[in-house]
Amino acid sequence: MGDDDIPRQQPNSHNCYVCGLKNAYGLQLVFFDNGEDQVWCDYAIPAHYEGYPGVAHGGVVAAILDEICGRASMIADLNHFMMTAKMEVKYRCPVPLNVELRACGRVTRRRGRLAQARGELRLPDGRLAAEATLTLADLPKRLRSQTSLEELGWHVYD
Repeated sequence: MGDDDIPRQQPNSHNCYVCGLKNAYGLQLVFFDNGEDQVWCDYAIPAHYEGYPGVAHGGVVAAILDEICGRASMIADLNHFMMTAKMEVKYRCPVPLNVELRACGRVTRRRGRLAQARGELRLPDGRLAAEATLTLADLPKRLRSQTSLEELGWHVYD
């Protein structure tokens, strides 16, 4: 894993729907990586993100998979943002609410300003609940120059 096998916590922002710690309507997820090739987070989707009764809304599942893949692209440089250009999600079974799930992501290929990534969401028994493949692209320079990391609140919170 590297660095004495201690997981590294990744930064969070203020307002992101998935990782924004000040976003009262967001998921407020905290992500960890192994410093090499994998990102993960553990999260129980609360009932207010319900789609069908007792089941997480598919859009929330997709958002988690989108974020986990984007964060996998940041392992080498936590300040290098990429955006989703294409995403395919396969829902393998209903995702229950209020059950600790594990999301994992990794980059499978890099080429120039593009990357391919794969994400998975697993149930406590290890069964695959949903998976995604993404094509990610470097954030355009004009977007990078419009917002500072400080304005985003981009750092590791205790």
